[in-house]
Amino acid sequence: MELTRRGLAGAGLGLLSAAALPRMARAQGGWPSRTVRIVVPFGAGGSADIYGRLLAERLSEAMGQAFVIENRPGAGAVIGTDAVAKAEPDGYTLLVMSNTHTANETLLPGRPYRLMRDLEPVAAINIAHHVLVVNPALPAKNVRELIALAKAKPGSLDFASSGPGTPYHIAGAVFCAMAGIEVQHIPFRGSGEARNAVLGNQVPMMFDAIPTMRPLIESGGVRALATTGPQRDPLLPDVPTVAESGLPGYEASIWLGLMAPKGTPRPVVEKLHAAVNKVLQSPGTVKAMAQQGSQPMPMGVAEFGAYLEKDIATQREYITLAKIQPQ
Repeated sequence: MELTRRGLAGAGLGLLSAAALPRMARAQGGWPSRTVRIVVPFGAGGSADIYGRLLAERLSEAMGQAFVIENRPGAGAVIGTDAVAKAEPDGYTLLVMSNTHTANETLLPGRPYRLMRDLEPVAAINIAHHVLVVNPALPAKNVRELIALAKAKPGSLDFASSGPGTPYHIAGAVFCAMAGIEVQHIPFRGSGEARNAVLGNQVPMMFDAIPTMRPLIESGGVRALATTGPQRDPLLPDVPTVAESGLPGYEASIWLGLMAPKGTPRPVVEKLHAAVNKVLQSPGTVKAMAQQGSQPMPMGVAEFGAYLEKDIATQREYITLAKIQPQ
């Protein structure tokens, strides 16, 4: 009978080949001894890419080996994620993931991997909130006026997002469900395309990253109606939250984390986790993330695993509330 790599890992050290033992020893004792690849399953320029590169740069400095970013977008983050899930669990292939992944556990039942079965929690990275913007041509100056407009003309408005299952899609769908309005979702291949559609008034509104939208808000290219955090955002202090604008209890965010293939040696996971948390707690990182509208989210490995399990359930509730159909 042929045993797979994962079968060997689950069968115990007694079944490992002589060739595998030195590889594990090197992985645990001398890791990292060569370049570490961090796969970002999203396009360049988005939150995962920006913070993945920041983390890679700081880890390279801290650990004396290159950590390089590889963007592998496509299929709602499935292509890049599946590549990591199938990679050798030796600590040299990692994944930057987000709540897109926890939503996909419900939205994409046919995906070739399972998040908690095939990947190993390593570290949480950070969390940020969104801003709801509209094209200035839309006659809505605040959330209440937007809801009234949508109710007066059901189905006449659209909202753009960076793709199905992304935090921006979920944020918009839950907003519509809580407000009791019918607004059509228009998915794009990335935030840049969605943003351009709103700027060009092909689609009147969207939820997007606050740092990216702030210059467009200040220039008058879009109008900010509300932010999605529990309090007003320091980057847009004059913009009210959705919750204080007529939808109490509403909150939406995008968070990022780091995972590795299941079976990555525990000493490697712990060493990497300690290095990431040290980076996240450094004053330079805290400042850099604050300037980009986010805050570090350091937590223990087990704590991050529990966070993932809880968010899978939370995203399922959001998807059910918003009546988003699995694909």
